[in-house]
Amino acid sequence: MAEQYAGFNTDNLALEEILCSLPVGLQQHSLRARSKASELAMIHKIDSDKAGLAGLCHDIARHMSGDELYLRAKGYGIPINSVEESNRILLHGPVGAEILIRSCGVDDSEIIEAVRWHSSFNVGLGPVAKCTFLADKLDPNKSSRFTDMEGKYRLATKSLDKAILAFIEEDVMNMLNNGSEIHPASIEARNWLLGLVS
Repeated sequence: MAEQYAGFNTDNLALEEILCSLPVGLQQHSLRARSKASELAMIHKIDSDKAGLAGLCHDIARHMSGDELYLRAKGYGIPINSVEESNRILLHGPVGAEILIRSCGVDDSEIIEAVRWHSSFNVGLGPVAKCTFLADKLDPNKSSRFTDMEGKYRLATKSLDKAILAFIEEDVMNMLNNGSEIHPASIEARNWLLGLVS
């Protein structure tokens, strides 16, 4: 079992047990994501407790292998598209959301959608999901993946939608340059966000 970090404080024993069993690096990332999601929520007058909990929980299935994620997704009846079929780590959000529902008794739809879509994002997501997506991407350990993290953070303090769009557009460009498949939800979300910020 991984070393337990103090500070989860969720009042949900089943969730605490899962969080404490995660690899230490993932526990630390989860705590940073909770802090950042709460911070962004406070700035934008969103429920910071809810955003913080979603940030804390977003990666509860990230430590699983692609094959385990695939088997769990199949078992849970989660639809799997061709991009997720070939890049199974993308299933950690949907599988994590189902674990929250089935094993932890979390039934808040805003938290569930935030966890489900924190990797690809999607059309129509609410403010808690927006804070969670950004909290994950703004983690300092992802600075090798994204440019101008400080600029994106400043943008996030002014407009969640513009900051999410900046991350998605950079991610899509990198995937195109690498010849990687792009999750269809990311493309649809980009187009939706363009309409919101124009």
